[in-house]
Amino acid sequence: MHSELREPMFPQLFSPLQVGSVLLKNRLFSAGHDTTLPTDGRVNDALVEYQRARAAGGAGLVIVQVAGVHESARYTSHILMVTDDECVPGYRRLAAACHEHGTAVFGQLFHPGREIMESQDGSAPVAYSASAVPTERFHVTPCPLSLGLIAEIVRGYGDGAARLQTAGLDGVEIVASHGYLPAQFLNPRVNLRGDRYGGSDENRLRFLREATRAIRDAVGRDFVVGLRISADELSHDGLRPDEVVAACAALDADGGLDYVNITAGTSATLAGSVHIVPPMTVENAYTVPFAAAVKVAVSVPVLVGGRINQPQEAERAIAQGHADACGMTRALICDPDLPRKAETGRLAEIRACVACNQACIGHFHMGYPISCIQHPETGREVRHGRRVPAARSRRVLVAGGGPGGLKAAAVAAERGHDVTLYEATARVGGQVRLAQLLPGRAEFGGIVDNLRGEADRAGVRIVTGAPVDRDVVVRERPDAVVLATGARPRRLPIEVEGTPEMLDAWQVLTGTEPPEGTIAVADWRCDWIGLGVAELLARRGRRVHLCVNGYMPGQRIQQYVRDTWLAAIHRLGVNIVPTVRLCGVDDDTVYFEHTPSGEPVVLEGIDGLVLAQGHESVASLASELDGLDVDIRAVGDCVAPRTVEEAVLEGLEVAAAL
Repeated sequence: MHSELREPMFPQLFSPLQVGSVLLKNRLFSAGHDTTLPTDGRVNDALVEYQRARAAGGAGLVIVQVAGVHESARYTSHILMVTDDECVPGYRRLAAACHEHGTAVFGQLFHPGREIMESQDGSAPVAYSASAVPTERFHVTPCPLSLGLIAEIVRGYGDGAARLQTAGLDGVEIVASHGYLPAQFLNPRVNLRGDRYGGSDENRLRFLREATRAIRDAVGRDFVVGLRISADELSHDGLRPDEVVAACAALDADGGLDYVNITAGTSATLAGSVHIVPPMTVENAYTVPFAAAVKVAVSVPVLVGGRINQPQEAERAIAQGHADACGMTRALICDPDLPRKAETGRLAEIRACVACNQACIGHFHMGYPISCIQHPETGREVRHGRRVPAARSRRVLVAGGGPGGLKAAAVAAERGHDVTLYEATARVGGQVRLAQLLPGRAEFGGIVDNLRGEADRAGVRIVTGAPVDRDVVVRERPDAVVLATGARPRRLPIEVEGTPEMLDAWQVLTGTEPPEGTIAVADWRCDWIGLGVAELLARRGRRVHLCVNGYMPGQRIQQYVRDTWLAAIHRLGVNIVPTVRLCGVDDDTVYFEHTPSGEPVVLEGIDGLVLAQGHESVASLASELDGLDVDIRAVGDCVAPRTVEEAVLEGLEVAAAL
């Protein structure tokens, strides 16, 4: 019999695309994004292996993170630099690693202008821009660029492009997105110059035109030159869509660009910066209409990125003619093998990004190499890029089916161990099953589906409704036990008088309703729990006081997630009481202490108190197993209460060591 030819699931996404002189094998790419992996401004082994993983997974194009074109472009302490020939060997190794898999490589040429994020040595550097217009987010007032410095920076674009061409890359991308220097020249609300670089649309475009011309003069026509730009900076003083479309059309008419790469947002404001890495509350593929508006105005291919985390979304955008290729950057951070899985129809195996922002941009903002809470192998490719088979197969019992237990079980089984996971409740997932019940966090529950899928495919036996005690371990006789028994809500020892209505966050999320009226949420950890419960109760008609033992709600979570949430609870009228420590409660009053001053803060007329006071470890099983001849390891909250990220990472590390 002849087997029938099956139509590809994503015929547009996995069709080739000509971009200038380069033919991309497909239309799925990894957009330029900081990784915090480079050291001393150079490409290193960690960055090579990181990008090799995306190329091996099937991406058609890798756009390497920003590289400074001038000494004044050092906006972080870990930025790549292309200001001298010492950059060439590292880029050459990176390009070769990706080319082995048929993946094209472009490099980003960058100057942040006034958007300086951090110091190099503790002292505040001078930031430069078109004019001395401050930036709201970083509270920086820049120095206006002199004509001489403008000429130096323009030359830097050309010199940097020539070095990347020498290194064997296939192209370069000018970064005018997110309010960086080229956008600062374009923006009439930021560029207040009266010379030939300001005052008219033509003059404000001059900087970008000169940079493009310098690059093209340096590299010729057989090297790709593109432009990344925010089609809408989504900010009170940001670039507007009509201004961006007009600029793209003018640059396209000049003939110097081979493509335009569309995104949204700006680094300059809290509202605009959310769109640099939009959280899960932002609609998927929301930037595609921006790309469509630019596409009708230019003749070159238009790329787009922004919350596109499923191949179906990318296929739709391309099939409808709104874009020619789609950046799926966080999707590839979460699952580098997504392209191959999508192309071969293995959609159920795709580890979908949930846009939590915790270990990717969250790590970057803290100065650490990026990773993924679901896939901690990301950013750790040198150490964990290849699963090493176990020297001998062992019987492994995993006690607890939360994220840490699931990851440990999956990795141990992948390495050849015989693994059984016991979960005390009826379903695996642990606290993720609660977190997904918070407003706007339903997508977070995908973590459980993804980790459960990994465990199932690895051959893990999963037994639910089965708590583990010493008798179970004695009966099963495992060689190793992984403790992943999690945590429970922490109850702070406070003074209680009368019979106040008092619940913890877990009870609220599992269906217990607080009283009607006014509710105080006592938030000790300053993370998503207090914010989420406050929003949930406000949406249910309660008047809410969110009382935090920190400077602000969400202090411990990634900025874009926090800022989006702060906007939501502000619209709902939630009252925020910062820097307070819970002390006591009676029938209608909650008592706090102001943490810096020690003075009392009293909230009267309170109908109920909801506690979000963190967690305490459930660790009794470890002592129960004392004296048994078994290798015992522990992961996650049963070691110390933290987050999903640490549980999954420790699950990986423990299983890799078994």
